[in-house]
Amino acid sequence: MAWLKFRADGLFTGQRLLGPEAVLVTDASGTVVDIIDAATAGDEVRTLEGTLCPGFVNAHCHLELSHMAGAIPPGTGLPGFLGRIVEGRAAEEAAIQEAMRAAAARMHEQGISAVGDICNTTASIPLKRGGPMRWVNFIEVLSATDAKAPERLQHFRALRDRFLAEPGLDGHPPIASLAAHAPYSTSPLSFRLINEETAGRVTSLHNQETAAEDELYRSGTGEFLPFFQRLGYAGSPMPVTGLSSLQSVLPHYDRGQRLLLVHNTFTSPEDLAFGAAHAAQAGLDIVYCLCPNANLYIEGRLPPVADLLGSGARVVIGTDSLASNTDLSIAAEMRTLLRHVPGLTLETTLRWATSEGALALGLQDSLGSLRIGTRPGLVWLDRDMQASRLC
Repeated sequence: MAWLKFRADGLFTGQRLLGPEAVLVTDASGTVVDIIDAATAGDEVRTLEGTLCPGFVNAHCHLELSHMAGAIPPGTGLPGFLGRIVEGRAAEEAAIQEAMRAAAARMHEQGISAVGDICNTTASIPLKRGGPMRWVNFIEVLSATDAKAPERLQHFRALRDRFLAEPGLDGHPPIASLAAHAPYSTSPLSFRLINEETAGRVTSLHNQETAAEDELYRSGTGEFLPFFQRLGYAGSPMPVTGLSSLQSVLPHYDRGQRLLLVHNTFTSPEDLAFGAAHAAQAGLDIVYCLCPNANLYIEGRLPPVADLLGSGARVVIGTDSLASNTDLSIAAEMRTLLRHVPGLTLETTLRWATSEGALALGLQDSLGSLRIGTRPGLVWLDRDMQASRLC
């Protein structure tokens, strides 16, 4: 069998960045055969400028919103953005399907091998049946009052079970779990029910994407109140705790989940310390997912990456949706982080985008690293940090 050999300025294995002397060897299907020294690699080595790495993991995406590309202008702030989503989400099914297909194809072309996808309907199931990417489906629970929590959870369980009934991909079983939408849309009883349903599983939660989220829990006031009024609530349906939103809702999780906290744009060092202490006590695995381009698009602000680095928190990268981003590109998110965060290295960012993402989604056995016998995908990042899939 003929092997394919690849060499670049750097080869990232999923754990560390090797120099130009490293040559990756794969078979024709993209399965990793070995990493060898250039001095013994022989002829027919494809040499590229830039960096080679495993396929990316997009840890947070809303594929169902792909038809809303360009529909909402930047700078609306999150409460305004959510109102526009509610108003503009409906569309012809054919348009939704075509937009999702085009978005998924572009993600794959740009090197993404797996996606943590937020699902509000079963619309994406047909697209996900045939691959080539792996999907971890987070069935998003919106349940703002205790009174309707059992009824709402029954509806979302049925959606989850539809995804779990699918055949999976390449022998891998389908992955789907319930996930609370956000602290401002999930009642205390709803959180408790989700906690039971997600015991020992991976789940996610939009966290502190706007300062108004903390204000809602601290005082019951702020920019979310007009949004709630449009939904028919006289005031905030959420309890006033006097604490940040994260410190108010994180104690609802205590069943050994891996919890992806997404966005974290206004997460404080005190919140990070609280999260670490609660995780240690409750047996949680907390992972912070960054979607910097969406944060800039909606709120004009980046999450506190330096605080996350200093706290030793685990970090992964997502893209959010085409309603809040111009592209579903992990390379573009990496470029933004490297441009704005002093001291952040390419090696650290690549780890977040590959092996850490795979571990967060429970896909580390097959994706995220260039290990012999696996087929994680191979991405070429040129010297301008533009990504292309090689296999």
